[in-house]
Amino acid sequence: MKHPLPDISSNPQQATEDFRNYIKKTLTENPELCRDELLQIFRRAVGRVQSKVRSDFELYRLPGLQATRQLTSYIDGLMTVLFDLIYKKLLTSNQESNFIALVATGGYGRKCLAPFSDLDILFLTSEHPSKELLDTIELHLYFLWDMGLKIGHAIRSIPQCLATAKEDVTVLTALLDSRFISGHKELFDQFIPQFKHLCEEIGSSRFILEKNKERHARHQKFGETPYLVEPNIKEGRGGLRDLQTIYWEYRFTLGMDQFSDFITPRIRDLNLLTDQEINRIRRAHNFLWTVRFQLHYIAGRAEDRLTFDMQPVVGGRMGYTKHGKQVGVERFMRHYFLTAREVQRLTYVIESALTLHTQKTKLNKFENGKFIPHTGCTLLEGKILPTAHISFAQDPIEMMRLLKCAQTEKRAIHPLAIHQLIRWERGAASLRGNEEAAKIFLDLLCDTPKPLSPKARYKLLHNEDHVENKKTILLPSPDEQYNTNWLHILNETGILGQLMPEWRRTVGQMQFDTYHIFTVDQHSIEAAKLLALLEAGYYQDDLQFAHKLLQGVQSKRALYMATLLHDMGKGRGADHSELGSQMSLDICARLNMTAEEADTVSWLILHHLLLSHTAFQRDIDDPKTILDLVDTIQSPERLRLLFLLTVSDMRAVNKKVWNAWKATLLTELYNRVAEVLEGSLATPEQDSRVYRIKQNITKLLNTQKLAQSSINEFMNLGYASYWLSFDENTHLRHAHLITEATKNNALLTIQTHPLPDRGVTEVTVYAADHSGLFSKISGALAIAGASIVDARIHTLTNGMVLDTFWIQDASEDVFDEPHRLERISELIQSALDNTIDIEQRIHDYNRHALYGRRMRAIHVPPRVVIDNQASNGFTVIEVNGRDRIGLLYDVTKTIKEQKLQISSAHVTTYGIRAVDVFYVKDAFGLKIQDKKRLSIVRDAILTVLQEVEENITGVQPNTLPTNETVELISQESNPDSLLNP
Repeated sequence: MKHPLPDISSNPQQATEDFRNYIKKTLTENPELCRDELLQIFRRAVGRVQSKVRSDFELYRLPGLQATRQLTSYIDGLMTVLFDLIYKKLLTSNQESNFIALVATGGYGRKCLAPFSDLDILFLTSEHPSKELLDTIELHLYFLWDMGLKIGHAIRSIPQCLATAKEDVTVLTALLDSRFISGHKELFDQFIPQFKHLCEEIGSSRFILEKNKERHARHQKFGETPYLVEPNIKEGRGGLRDLQTIYWEYRFTLGMDQFSDFITPRIRDLNLLTDQEINRIRRAHNFLWTVRFQLHYIAGRAEDRLTFDMQPVVGGRMGYTKHGKQVGVERFMRHYFLTAREVQRLTYVIESALTLHTQKTKLNKFENGKFIPHTGCTLLEGKILPTAHISFAQDPIEMMRLLKCAQTEKRAIHPLAIHQLIRWERGAASLRGNEEAAKIFLDLLCDTPKPLSPKARYKLLHNEDHVENKKTILLPSPDEQYNTNWLHILNETGILGQLMPEWRRTVGQMQFDTYHIFTVDQHSIEAAKLLALLEAGYYQDDLQFAHKLLQGVQSKRALYMATLLHDMGKGRGADHSELGSQMSLDICARLNMTAEEADTVSWLILHHLLLSHTAFQRDIDDPKTILDLVDTIQSPERLRLLFLLTVSDMRAVNKKVWNAWKATLLTELYNRVAEVLEGSLATPEQDSRVYRIKQNITKLLNTQKLAQSSINEFMNLGYASYWLSFDENTHLRHAHLITEATKNNALLTIQTHPLPDRGVTEVTVYAADHSGLFSKISGALAIAGASIVDARIHTLTNGMVLDTFWIQDASEDVFDEPHRLERISELIQSALDNTIDIEQRIHDYNRHALYGRRMRAIHVPPRVVIDNQASNGFTVIEVNGRDRIGLLYDVTKTIKEQKLQISSAHVTTYGIRAVDVFYVKDAFGLKIQDKKRLSIVRDAILTVLQEVEENITGVQPNTLPTNETVELISQESNPDSLLNP
C-alpha cells in the first residue's frame, strides 16, 4: 500500500527526519521496492520541496537570502537520506578503501542555491577507493540525474583535491566553500586542516590577485560597467559573483570558520567594516538573491539576465509601482543599479581592508622614498595613496587634491584610497562653491589622454585590420589615466553627487527602451570620454572632421560640462532639455564658471537634440530648414560646439547608433548652416547656385564625350530642388542613366550603387510617374531585406520620376552583395509590374518574424504629428511607431490612398522605434491647410500603426486624444517626446 508523503515542515531538520522515517516505513512494508518506485518517491519529494520554498517566497514569507538558505537545507535533507540509503552497507564497513564523505562545494557548499542552480558535490574518498565504492558512486550519480537534479561532481581523494587546488584557482575557490553533508566525517576532518595549510602556503596576496584577474576577465565578457540596461545579475559587474569574490577573499584571508557572510565578531574586531557597511552588504546580498529567485521562477530555468521582458514582471512582483512620473520598472531598475554600485563600493572597501590586514603594516611605512613632494600623497604598489597624516574627515578638500595629484602624476589611485573616499564622501558636500575644488573638478573633466602621434594616427587609418573592420578604434593604453577614469571614481565614490546634488537623480536612472544600453549617468560619462578621445586624435575615418573642429574650439570647458550634464533633466517628467538647461546654470555658478560659460552650457543642453533631429528627420535641402537652424544657432562657435556635443552624445548611446551615413548627414548639415552663418548661400542666391551647378555639370559631361543633345536634354529635366539635392558625381550618374533609358525607350530603369564611404547603397529608379510608385518600391526593398534610411522623389519636366533611396543591410552598413543587389532590381521590377503581392509577402514575413518576448515587452505607442511650420512648401508628416518589415510601405500606401504626393522621406530608428518623416503636397502641388483633411490623414496612418502594434504585443494601444484636442498644425516644441538620444 502506498502512503502519501508527509507534509513538509517549515523546519528543514524536522522535514528531513519525517522523510527519513517515511522511507524506512516504506522499505519495511515493501522490502522488494524497485528502483523506479523509489525514484518516483524522491522525485515527488524534490518537487514538494521546490513548491514549498517557491510558495513561501512568493507569499513574501521568505526574502531572497533566506529562501536560498531554506532551499539548501531541504535539499541537504534529501541528499542525506538518499546517501545513507545507497551507501548503507559501505558506511558500516571498516575498510579504508570504502571510506567516503559527501561534500557540498561551490554555491551549494556556500548554502546559496537558486531554484535551478547546479548542485556541486565532491565525493571525497580514500587514496585507493575500492571498485565497489566507485560502482556505488556511479549508481548514486545516475539516481541523482534521474531525479531531475543538475549535478556538478568530482571524485577525488585528499591528495588529489590538494594537488588540483594548487594548480587551478577555480577548484581552490570551490573547495573554499566545502561543507560536509554525510558519510565518514573523519575523512572530511582530515581534509580541512590540510586544505587550510595549502591556503597558507598559497598566501592571501596571491589568491586576491588571482581573483582580481578572474573578475577582470569576467567583466570584459559581461560588461565593464554595472550600468547596462539589461544586466547579468550573477556574472555582471556589481552582481552576485562580485559579492561572492569578496566573500571568498574574506574567508581565505581571515579563515574558513568565518562563514556568516562577513557578519562575524572578528570583522568588527579588525575594524574591516563599519556597522553601516555591514548593513549595506546585507541589503545588497538579499536584494540580489531576491531578484535571482524571481528570474528563475518566471523563466522556469536558470536565467540570470534581467532582459526587458523580465524587468517589469520582476519589478511588479517585488512591489515596485508607479511613483509620480516614474514607472515601476524604472524604479526597480534604479534600485538594482544603485545596489550594483554599492557592491562595487564594498569591493573597494573590503579588498583594501583585507590587503592592509594581510600586509600587517601601517600606511606611513610606505612613505620612505616614495613621498610625492608638496602633495600629501605617497605611492603604494605604484599607485597614489594619501599619507597617514591626511584626514578626509577633517579636511574634505584633500579628497580633490588626491585626485589632482593622480591626474598630474598620471597614476591610478590605490584601492585603499578609494576605500577612504567612499567612507568620507559625504564630506564633499561642504566643497560646493569651494574655488579650489571647482578648479580641480573642471581640470579633471577636461583631462584628455596623450595626443595620438601622426605616425600612430596614420597606422590607425591605414591599418589592414581597420580597413576590414571599420568599427575598430585604437584606444589609449589601459594604464593611461584621463577624464573618464576620474569621472568614474567621482561617480562610484559618490563625491560627484555631493558636489552636484542634481547628479544623484541620474545615477542608476534608466530608460525602458532598446536604444540606450547605459543608464543616464554612465551614458554621460561615456560621452565625455568620447570627447576626450576625439580631442586627442583617437578617431575613425568618419570622425576626422569632428576632430579637426575640436582643435579650434574656444569654449572647451563649456563643451565638456554640457556633455556631462546634457541628460541631467531625465526622469523628472518634463522636457529633459529644458530642465537640464535650467539646472546647469546653478551648477556652473557653484563651479565658479564665468557667466558666458554658464550661458553656453545652458544653451547647448537646451538644444542638444536640435542637429540630430534636423539631420535625420527633416529635409536639409529645404532652405527653410537651414534658415530655422541659423536663427537658433546664430554663431559659428555655437555651431561647432553643438555639432561636437551631438557626435559625442550619439556615439555614447551604443555602438550601433553611429554609422557613416549619419556622419555624412550631420557633416552636410553642419556645412550648410556654416555657409549661411558666414554670409553666403542665402535663399535669394538659390538661382545663382543652381546656375553654377548646372554649368559645372555641363563641363564635366562634355569631357565624358556625351552627345550635346543629350547634355542639353538632361540639363532641362530637373527643377531647382533636384540640382540642389545631389553632389556632382550623382548628377553625372543620373545623366548617363537617363540618356541610356531615353535611347532605349525604357519605361523603367533601376540602378544600384554602393557608397562604402557613406555606409549606404544608393538605389535609383527612373520610371514613368504613376500613383503608388514610391510605396511599391518601398515594399520591394522591405521584402529584399533592405532598410531604407533616406529617400528623395523628383518629378522631372518630361513627366518621368527619379526616385532615389539610400539603403543599409541589417547591420546598418553598406548593402553591397552582388546577388542581393540583383534581387533588389528584380523585386522592384516585379512590384511595379504587379506580378507579386507585396502586402501578402510582407504579411508572411511579419507573421514568421521572431518578435521575442524582449521586444514585445516594450510597448511603442504609435504617434503621428503633422507640422505645417517646418517647411514653406510642404506639409511635414512625422510618424512614430515600432520598427518592422514593411512599416514604410504601409505608411506610404496610406498616404497615397489619401491622394497626397510624397516629395521626400527620412527614416531614423532608435532601437525598436522608428521615426519616419514625409514631406508631402496635395494633388495640386500645395500644402494641406484644411484641418479636417489633416485629421483624416492622421487618423488613417494612426489606425494602421495601432493595428500592427496590437497584433505584435497583444496590448491595446492607449487611446489618443480626440481630433478636436490635438494640435495638428504645430511647431513641435518638445522633441524629447519624440526621440531621446
